[in-house]
Amino acid sequence: MLAGSESGTLQAFDSSSRAILKTWSGEHRQPVWVAKWHPTAPTTAMSCSDDGTVRLWDLPAERSAWAGFGHADYVRCGGWVGTAAALLVSGGYDRAVRLWDPRVGAGGEGGGGRATVMEFRLKDPVEEVLATPAGTALLAAAGEKIAVLDLVAARPLHVLKNHQKTVTSLAFASQGRRLLSGALDGHVKVFDTDDWSVVAGFKYPSPILALDVVASDADREDRHICVGMQSGLLSIRTRLSGAAKAKNREKEKEMEALVAGKIEEHDRALGKRKRGRGWEKRLRGKDYTGEGADIVIDGNARGRIRKNSEWEVALRKGRYEQALDIVLEKGDRTETLTLLTALVHRSALRTALKGRNAQMLMPLLKWLHKAIQDPRHVRLTTDTAMLVLDLYGENMGQSPEIDHTIARLHEQVRQSVEIAQTSWSTLGMLETLKTGEGVSA
Repeated sequence: MLAGSESGTLQAFDSSSRAILKTWSGEHRQPVWVAKWHPTAPTTAMSCSDDGTVRLWDLPAERSAWAGFGHADYVRCGGWVGTAAALLVSGGYDRAVRLWDPRVGAGGEGGGGRATVMEFRLKDPVEEVLATPAGTALLAAAGEKIAVLDLVAARPLHVLKNHQKTVTSLAFASQGRRLLSGALDGHVKVFDTDDWSVVAGFKYPSPILALDVVASDADREDRHICVGMQSGLLSIRTRLSGAAKAKNREKEKEMEALVAGKIEEHDRALGKRKRGRGWEKRLRGKDYTGEGADIVIDGNARGRIRKNSEWEVALRKGRYEQALDIVLEKGDRTETLTLLTALVHRSALRTALKGRNAQMLMPLLKWLHKAIQDPRHVRLTTDTAMLVLDLYGENMGQSPEIDHTIARLHEQVRQSVEIAQTSWSTLGMLETLKTGEGVSA
């Protein structure tokens, strides 16, 4: 197994004993995002890093055997090209897809740069590149689009625009006849590689960060779809093989015949021997549905009900002030945001905030001081802060501690406004630089 680290170190492990076979460090100066073994040469590997370089490694050697320079930004994806895997491909945040030939200008910064035999420019940073099994085309995921790049004609062929958010992962299935793509919109799309039309799709509950198809058996039949999500979940969907599918269908037919009382006819049609005595004991009682019983207990169809927390009970009973005091005392950020959102939806936020003294108001002001700079909740926190000022503004000057906290909150808001103005200015400059750019070979 090959693994790259945030420190730029690359390590090879023995998967059976977990022993470290090799450690390469000091050449990649930034995190390594791609580390892949050669498909046919078991001691050769490649890596891509945030330092903008692509490197080749030989297991017995102490240093990289070849280095490719040319990317002007992070290199987040790469791989081998063709059946012989003599070429490399890489994609970076400089919106470039580069095809490398390590046989040209081997080693050195100057020599590695000359090894770029083809380059494509896209409109967005490149998150994933994948070469077709034949090695005649490349697929590059840039933004929410997937570009199909012809290596023979050195030009783009198609642009697939079926996702709503950034495409993060690509994988081939059915021996290259199908292409699977995963994106931050939570969708997996399945494309036919003949005409690049969508033939299937899946929806997942969280943004997709990684996707792969696992094949098994000698005929390389697809068995599993593995999807890693932003929430930390790993989903594995398994498809039955041909033999397993036939066996499953046979079991279903046998159960249908058993329920219909035609099991002997089913056995004769399949040429099976007559069943021995006592075979029905294994299935006795399985078709009993409770008819004739005095009491039938169906159980709880809803499943196990989660016990509500103390603040949820207070919220349900309309004790809004008590619920707010409970979550502020616990200090859980998520529960506080959940409660404030629920109070806004119930138009009960003013009811929960009014009638407080300085001691009861201080925990809320401290929480606002920490949370008001978070851009994800700026509407909720600012509405809460404005309501506090509306309710207690006339009482300012009576408590030095409250006055000091309000002044700190004002300083936090002022800093956030300055940061937002600077961000908008920077975004405007970037949009000006992007004007006029397009996809070019």
